[in-house]
Amino acid sequence: MTHASPHDISAAVASGRRTPLQFGVFLAPFHQAGRNPTLSLEHDLALLEHLDRLGYHEAWIGEHHSGGWEICTSPEVFIAAAAARTRHLRLGTGVVSLPYHHPLHVADRMVLLDHLTRGRVMLGVGPGQLASDAHMLGIDPNRQRPMMEEALEAVIALLDGGEPVTRKTDWFTLQDAQLQLRPYQFSGLEVAVAGTFSPAGPKAAGRFGTGLLSIGASQKRGFDLLGDHWRIATEVATEHGQVMDRRNWRLMGMMHIAETEEQARREVAYGLADVQNYQAKVLPVPLDVDAPLEARIEQGNSVGSFICGTPDMAIARIEQLWQQSGGFGTYLFMAADFADPAATQRSYELIAREVIPHFTGASAGPLASQAWQTSLSQTWRDQTAGAIGQAVQDYESARTARGHAAPS
Repeated sequence: MTHASPHDISAAVASGRRTPLQFGVFLAPFHQAGRNPTLSLEHDLALLEHLDRLGYHEAWIGEHHSGGWEICTSPEVFIAAAAARTRHLRLGTGVVSLPYHHPLHVADRMVLLDHLTRGRVMLGVGPGQLASDAHMLGIDPNRQRPMMEEALEAVIALLDGGEPVTRKTDWFTLQDAQLQLRPYQFSGLEVAVAGTFSPAGPKAAGRFGTGLLSIGASQKRGFDLLGDHWRIATEVATEHGQVMDRRNWRLMGMMHIAETEEQARREVAYGLADVQNYQAKVLPVPLDVDAPLEARIEQGNSVGSFICGTPDMAIARIEQLWQQSGGFGTYLFMAADFADPAATQRSYELIAREVIPHFTGASAGPLASQAWQTSLSQTWRDQTAGAIGQAVQDYESARTARGHAAPS
């Protein structure tokens, strides 16, 4: 695919012709079962500190209760710990599985976090991804998506803080319920609904006018459905008097970047195959678990499901997603142990240095100044040489005037 040069994109953003993208991570997290869980969680917190220093915009933290890999059971508790270690990074639940919780508890915990973080939290919700989690809680997987909408309706009503909320369903009851605290953010908590391949996520986002988290955007099926999902969200929003905003649409993808493609390929030998094999066991994602690493990398780079390579390859893939979707607000990198912690941190630093300025307009001014300066470089050199010559002449004239002989 041919994409515009970084200067063209940056200039378009700087001039207002294109909305700047924001960048963040989606941290489930994914850690190989059997490794030290305390150390793995510490690596996650250290990564968020690193991203905060690098200027990333946000991080979304997951909730899972089985499987041994996605070991964060409470995104709210994790966010509280991360907030104490960061200054600027916005922190979202990615996601709270609403069928697992009473709506009053969800709203109360998020408002408390909103105050503790001085407005840096976002509420991401979903039906719950792992069927094994639902099984342990005695929840029928076929009921999870309707339950999510029932709970989200109640949570939004509680956060709005109007009349006391009374709701009765077959799994929760609210009687004259209201929150003791209003959100810290005057405009209210930002809410986003997760979606993968089914229309349930876009439908709920449209009904309630929330943001949309497209978790499967980099997968072939998810990529093909991007246009349909935005159409569903906007149609449902219109039916309910809501308005969808592309700036609140987040797309997630998987990447590992290094200075060369060869280096990136060596680094993902650490864990790419393990992460993919786990995903194949718990998610409806087709994968040949016996495929060698090189074949997996070739496939990922070919279809865009996992980019293993250089900053230019990352730029090209994000441009593809922009064109396929029609535009979105934030790109989220899926945080996982594709490479060891040191190489992972280097990947995010390289992205911050080489990829993000392409989409934010940060490179427009320096590139324009460089182009202007180099286009007239002979003029500037001639002027500098002339100024040096004039300075020498002025010095000698002044020296002669003071009675000193000119040097032979």
